[in-house]
Amino acid sequence: MKTMTTIFALFCFLLMPMAAATAAADDVAAAVNVFRSSPQVQPFFKDAYGYAVFPTVGKAAFIVGGAYGEGKVYRGGKLTGTAKLMHASIGWQLGGKAYSEIVFFQDKRAYETFTSGEFAFDAQAEAVAVTAGAQAKASTAGASASATAGPKTGAQAQTKYKNGMATFVHHKGGLMGALALGGQKFSYQPLQ
Repeated sequence: MKTMTTIFALFCFLLMPMAAATAAADDVAAAVNVFRSSPQVQPFFKDAYGYAVFPTVGKAAFIVGGAYGEGKVYRGGKLTGTAKLMHASIGWQLGGKAYSEIVFFQDKRAYETFTSGEFAFDAQAEAVAVTAGAQAKASTAGASASATAGPKTGAQAQTKYKNGMATFVHHKGGLMGALALGGQKFSYQPLQ
């Protein structure tokens, strides 16, 4: 078990610098453009009170898994702060991947819940994949195996708000097999 822990720590050490880079404005704009190009996501941009976008989230797992990403939070199209995404999981899982994630807030209540400081999605929260060739549903529980056929979007399942929030992911690269239980935690920092 000590050897597996050491291997996992090394794996995370190598993957995390990729995701740890601060979300640059160009990266955020590129991620938003990918999500806007999906017909499934477009209505959310029109109707949402606000959203948080994480241009690159890096995930690594070997039995125990972790993910990290930094992003920007918007209300009414205006930048209001930054956020960090952390994910932890345990179960059968192996691999590494990178993805973009966007969380839409249906109303002021959902936005304030997210920006209250520390917010967490439970293991049942679901994210809809917007990458052609990816699984139709990706949940924070981690029961997934992803693949992509390129940047084409639009081949995904219907989604709606759950507890005032809707989440979409765009697979960027890597391969991971997982049957695990976990959740996502977010922290928010308002602009100074």
